[in-house]
Amino acid sequence: MAVRPEPIADRYELVEQISSGGMGQVWRGYDAVLDREIAVKLIRTDVIASVEAAEEFAKRFRREARVTARIQHHGVPQVYDAVLDESYDRVYLVMEYVPGTSLRAYLTPGQPLPVSWAVAVAAQICTVLSHAHAIPVVHRDLKPENVLVTETGTVKVLDFGIAAILRTDVTRLTVTGQVLGSHRYMPPEQVRGAQITPQSDLYALGCVLHELLAGKPLFDGDNAFRLMLQHVSQAPVPLRKLRADLPDEIEQLVLRLTAKAPEQRPSDAYEVYEQLLPFLPLPGAMPSTVVQPADVPDPTLLYRRPNAPRPRSEPTRLPPGSAALAQPSVPPQGSDTTAGTALRDLIDEAVAYSNDLLDDDRYTQAAEALRQVIEPATAELGRESPRVLQLRQRRAAVLVVGGDFREALPEFDALVGAFTRTRGPKSDEAMACLRQAALCRANLGQSTIALRQFREVLAQVRTAEGDASRTALELRRDIAMLLLAERDVEQAEAELVPLHEDLLVLYGPDHEETHEIGDILTRLRLAGNMAQPELPTPRDDERHSAGPERQPTTKHWPCV
Repeated sequence: MAVRPEPIADRYELVEQISSGGMGQVWRGYDAVLDREIAVKLIRTDVIASVEAAEEFAKRFRREARVTARIQHHGVPQVYDAVLDESYDRVYLVMEYVPGTSLRAYLTPGQPLPVSWAVAVAAQICTVLSHAHAIPVVHRDLKPENVLVTETGTVKVLDFGIAAILRTDVTRLTVTGQVLGSHRYMPPEQVRGAQITPQSDLYALGCVLHELLAGKPLFDGDNAFRLMLQHVSQAPVPLRKLRADLPDEIEQLVLRLTAKAPEQRPSDAYEVYEQLLPFLPLPGAMPSTVVQPADVPDPTLLYRRPNAPRPRSEPTRLPPGSAALAQPSVPPQGSDTTAGTALRDLIDEAVAYSNDLLDDDRYTQAAEALRQVIEPATAELGRESPRVLQLRQRRAAVLVVGGDFREALPEFDALVGAFTRTRGPKSDEAMACLRQAALCRANLGQSTIALRQFREVLAQVRTAEGDASRTALELRRDIAMLLLAERDVEQAEAELVPLHEDLLVLYGPDHEETHEIGDILTRLRLAGNMAQPELPTPRDDERHSAGPERQPTTKHWPCV
């Protein structure tokens, strides 16, 4: 994979191909301006054979891009940009990148899915279709390949770009004789070339739901022509003849969805949703008792815990080699000295490219540039090679600079273990990664563990460098500020007072850091004085008998 992908329109950089289909390719990439992951759909242009066809294609492309952008629903990836070059060499949609797995991956012949799982997927598709049909937009190609299931079970409906607005001029924009859609899910009216309506999408939804529940397609002809004939004239097999445990209401709904005449199908997606509703779990319900593989997402979660917070256990997308670094050490496959010239060049190029991206504050993509080279380096040098560990530490540090503490934390935890095994538990590398892990935890609200890790690092730094080294001063400040954030004012002040005294000695009263810590202490004391009840003013004889006035413990107290 190229480390320096060629940018499109001086902005969008393609990283890896995700899929390829009849309408073109879909790539994962980066927006160089906003430093975010994107999906780029490269539309096929090889069907253009004349100027007239090119003009027709341009009209369809612009229309479809605008239509897709109008569907405002979390179940549809948002469109960010649409570009059509005059040369037609670069025709693409730039969209939201959504990690997930195609619904097709969960379909195994002869293995029906649990009713709750299938119904939850179908219900989520209904919510998307209801928003699209209200515009009105018809998908025209609804199939498992165009349905994405995320790690949390949320369903995304893809490829609305081939849809058409239901207006009188739409038919004239369609290339004569072109048939859109997949034969296995194509409604009879689409086979005949008749008017496409929202009920056409409902027919395709019925085909998908049938396949989820039966473990086999609605029709299974041996070629496209036979499949189309079956959709037009052959009655489907009722679901309960294929699966006796299904409720009669589900069977009747699928039969209505797959009726030959559009007017015999449900009136709209909302009606389908209402008929699915009794089979969806209620808010607060426990997960289904049906045993599922651990790596299969749960689409019922959206209904059991609507509008729930981000799961604490939600998987973090880690780069290749992350899990390996957390495992016990084994002899590496190679060493840095035996690395081939090609790998050394690739690493140098990746690091240089990452530095260039950092100069432009493109932190996400800078981390990605390093991620791409970690996998081949791991394969050639071994998972705990010094060079590989250095690359991973560099990438994790980039994530921290970019504020991505959630993804950086497991990286640094893994690196602490790796450096502990290879360099020793008190090595500079292990301590540096432990400090970064503590920083991540502090920013993620894991204060108790963060304080423990900061103090562990500080104890080692004090032993090696003393209490007034640059690193020790920074750690002491981090600990104090974390205590302050946790409202442990007494302990925070106990850390800040000696820190301020050391800063006065090392840097003087006018240094920026001295001022900062002094200002914090002044505010703390003012707040403490305001919280104390007002005491009576002592008489002169009492004041003199009380002894000398107590002096402040520091020599400099800046004004608030």
